[in-house]
Amino acid sequence: MDDESVRIPEMVLVSSNGQKMPVLGMGTSASPLEGSEETKTAILQAIEMGHRHFDTATLYLTEEPVGEAIAEALSRGLIKSRDELFITSKLWCSDAHGDLVLPALKKSLRNLQLEYLDLYLIHWPVSSRSGTYEFPINKGDLLPMDFKSVWEAMQECQGLGLTKSIGVSNFSSKKLSDILAFAKIPPAVNQVEINPLWQQKKLREFCKANGIVLTAYAPLGTRGTIWGSNRVMENEVLKEIATAKGKSVAQVCLRWAFEQGVCVVVKSFNKGRMRENLEILNWTLSEEESRMIGEIPQSRGCRGEDYISEKGPVKTIEELWDGEI
Repeated sequence: MDDESVRIPEMVLVSSNGQKMPVLGMGTSASPLEGSEETKTAILQAIEMGHRHFDTATLYLTEEPVGEAIAEALSRGLIKSRDELFITSKLWCSDAHGDLVLPALKKSLRNLQLEYLDLYLIHWPVSSRSGTYEFPINKGDLLPMDFKSVWEAMQECQGLGLTKSIGVSNFSSKKLSDILAFAKIPPAVNQVEINPLWQQKKLREFCKANGIVLTAYAPLGTRGTIWGSNRVMENEVLKEIATAKGKSVAQVCLRWAFEQGVCVVVKSFNKGRMRENLEILNWTLSEEESRMIGEIPQSRGCRGEDYISEKGPVKTIEELWDGEI
């Protein structure tokens, strides 16, 4: 695929006055964390290839290199305007308190050297003790989130123009319903784990019915994370389809998500794989291949408890968000 021919389709965010989000984004989360220079170099390469959607978070410690890459892309003429990019960041649990949301977003903007985000997400549907940025979170620092005050602060951020859209991450249908009950601005996006081994059919139906765009993280599984496994990439059904199509397993996973109407955030700092991730737009899965993927046994890769350390009193994160994500 010729670099200049790459045109990534976009999806309209219903609650954001027609704002459009590229359906394929580049993630910047990794465990262990890459160095800042490696992150910056990879993002510049991705921009050259045609990527325009970049996903970061306070937790990832990649906001600064993302910002440096954007500044260099502008200075080198790789993009004409910051407006050509779609930049997402996320509110970490320890800042998920009504009075801390706006300061946290302003700090992210300083790190990114930006005047606004395109999308700001609540990272998890729980809070933790303010002032602590330990990861995993100590069980004793977990707190139930005051959804109303946090969401009102998120709405204020959008009203001030500091982010064009607001949304959530790792939210169940029930938690989304809680927010929709009082939200003046509904969540535009819910970013969750979605891949052929965790297809989230119920959540997909709920979000579609409520005009919420679903974005998939871990679309290739959870390899390279603290809870990582290679079970998606080693799945025999996916390998069989990939061989028959002359594609990689990764491409089959991404194409499947795309055909479900799901946006995808995929992390790779390898130039060859970044190019491969873009090459999912000019072919389709057959009806039989889609059926085969639909029948793969389901199990979640990323569990809430993976974000919690064993310190502190016994308390499960499921008690705070009703178990389902």
